Amino acid sequence: MAISTDRTFAANTELPWLVGNARLTDLSGQLLGAHIAHAGLIMFWVGTTTISEVIRFVPDVPIYQQSLILLPHLANLGWGVGAGGQVVDTYPYFVIGVLHLVASAVLGAGGLFHVFRAPAILYNAGGRVAKFHYEWNDPKQLSLILGHHLIILGLGAFLLVLKAMFFGGIYDTHLGDVRLITTPTLNPMTIFSYLVGFKDNHWTPLGIASVDNLEDVIGGHIWIGCILIVGGVWHIIVQPFAWVRRILPIENGEEILSYSLLGLALMAWISASFVGYNTTVFPPELYGTERLGMANIQFFLGILAFLGYVWHAWRARNISF
Repeated sequence: MAISTDRTFAANTELPWLVGNARLTDLSGQLLGAHIAHAGLIMFWVGTTTISEVIRFVPDVPIYQQSLILLPHLANLGWGVGAGGQVVDTYPYFVIGVLHLVASAVLGAGGLFHVFRAPAILYNAGGRVAKFHYEWNDPKQLSLILGHHLIILGLGAFLLVLKAMFFGGIYDTHLGDVRLITTPTLNPMTIFSYLVGFKDNHWTPLGIASVDNLEDVIGGHIWIGCILIVGGVWHIIVQPFAWVRRILPIENGEEILSYSLLGLALMAWISASFVGYNTTVFPPELYGTERLGMANIQFFLGILAFLGYVWHAWRARNISF
C-alpha cells in the first residue's frame, strides 16, 4: 500500500482559515487524534451546558420559557419529568452532565495521545495498528471504516429503543406523562410509507415529520437500527461496486467530506420540519408552541452544510483533474 504524505492539495488555497484539519489529510494517525479530540470537545460542551442549565433551572417556570437547550431533550427522553411535562427531579440531568464531562476527559486524553505519542501515519506503526491505516483511493479500506461507523449509528438508534421500551419509557404528549412503548410499530408498510409522505392513506408534504404516535417513532428506530447494522456488516465484508464508484467517486478526502456534509444538510432539513410542525416528537409542554426560531436555526445550519458540500465537491473535482 502506498503511503502518501503530500499535503499540497490541502494548502492550495489563498484562504488558510478554510484549511483546518485538511493539513492532516494524509496523516491517518493525527487525523484520528483530531477526530477524537473533536468528540471530546462536543462531550465537554454537552456536560458543561447541561450542568449550567441545571444550576439556573427554575422549577416554577415552564421549561420552554427558560431558554434551555439540552434539558428539554432530556425531559423528552423521560428523565426527571412527570405529569404534564413538569420537571420534578433535576438530579438525573446533573448525573448525565457529569458523565459527559468524564467522557470528554477520556476522549481528550485519547486525542492528545494520538497527536503527540502515536504514529502520525498508522501504517508506519506496523502490527494491528497498521490495519486501521487508510488511503483515500482505497475503496476496500474506506468501506471497512464506513461499515464500522454505520454499526455504531445503528447501536445508537437501539439505545433510544431500549430506553423507550425497557428503561423507564419516554414522555408522551398525548398522554401527558412518561410511559413505556410496549408495542412499537414493525409493519414495514406503515413505517416506510412515511418516506414518501403517505400517512393514513393520504399524502402529506411533511413526510417523516407527519408521524403522530410514539409507537411509529420507536418502530422506525428499530427499522433504521437494523438497516444501519446490516448495512455496516455489508460494507465491512463487501467493497463498493464499480458502478457505485462511478456515481459516487472515491478518490480523495474532499469527496468523502463532501458526501458527509450533504448527508448532514439533509438531516438538518428533516430536523427543521420536525421542530417546526411535529408535536409528538417535540411536545409543546417542553418546547413551547412558538418554535419557528429553532426550526430556522436547523434550516440555516442545513444550508451551511450544503454550501460546505458544494465547496468540497468543487475542490475534489479540481484535485481529480
